[in-house]
This record gives sequence, structure tokens and C-alpha cells, in this order.
Amino acid sequence: MQKVKDKYFKTLIPAVDIQAKVTEIANLLNTDYADKNPLLIGVLNGSFIFLSDLFKCMKIDCEVTFMRVSSYESLRSTGKVTQIIGLKEDISNRHVLIVEDIVDTGQTLVNVKEQLAKLKPASLKVVTLLNKPEAMLKPLPLDYVGFKIKNDFVIGYGLDYDGLGRNLPDICVLAD
Repeated sequence: MQKVKDKYFKTLIPAVDIQAKVTEIANLLNTDYADKNPLLIGVLNGSFIFLSDLFKCMKIDCEVTFMRVSSYESLRSTGKVTQIIGLKEDISNRHVLIVEDIVDTGQTLVNVKEQLAKLKPASLKVVTLLNKPEAMLKPLPLDYVGFKIKNDFVIGYGLDYDGLGRNLPDICVLAD
């Protein structure tokens, strides 16, 4: 058990399993994007640890940048997406990979994909470490998914509870 702020969390996915999955996803990307020099766009804040580990496992030419959006407050999604820091790179005719830590309702990602699609990339795909299929509000194609999890609140490995717990090496679930 791990106490973060006023809540207790237990390990859901151990760090060793996370690292194995990151390597597996990187190997797929290395194959699928060989000779394409993809641009990986991390959605901050949560994706920074996943993206860092993923990027280190990539063996092909690729670039990285970040954008920041927010739709969470405390333990639940507000349903309102606010772009806080925009994208400065020209992505037209680039192969773009949106890198997310977690996709639950999908509202944030739908908004991000719509914004990026207007910039006319050569391709636009989604890489997410975690997916909560039960929480999805509408169908949304996810191209590379690490783990499918239940619709529970999770922290660790970049995911937070009111800004805390991102530094936990495991992905932890709210204990009952």
C-alpha cells in the first residue's frame, strides 16, 4: 500500500511489466516507422515518463515534442479540454504519433486529434500506455495500446492524484 495525499493505492502493474511493454511498443514502432522519421508528440503532464522510456528504446530516426492539455480535476475528468501549451513544430506531411499515458473517456484525445488533423500530417496515430475501454464515451481508434485496464483511478509512472504520485515506478490503483 502506498499513501498519496489522503488516499491509499496498491500496485496494479509492476514497473518490470511496464518496462517490458514499453520495449514491445518501441519495437513495433521501430518496424512500422522505419525510414519515416516520425514526430512523437507527448501529451503533458502524464506522458513524460512513458514517452521518455519509449523514446530511449526507439532505434530509428525520430523526433519528440510536447503539448499540454488538461481535462482532469482531482479524481475525475471535467469533460472540458483546455489547450495550455500549443505545438510549435510544423507537422504537415509528417508522420505523427500522439503519445498518451492513459485514454479513458477519450474526450481529451478526440480534441487533440482534431486539432492536429487540421495541420495536415502525413499520418496521425495514437500510442497509449493505458486504455480504459469501459470509460470510453465514443469509439476512438487507438493504434498502439500497452495495457487495457478497468475503469479505476490509477496513479504512478507519470499519472497523478492532484499532482502527486507521478514518481511512483509502478502503476497503482485506488484501494477500496
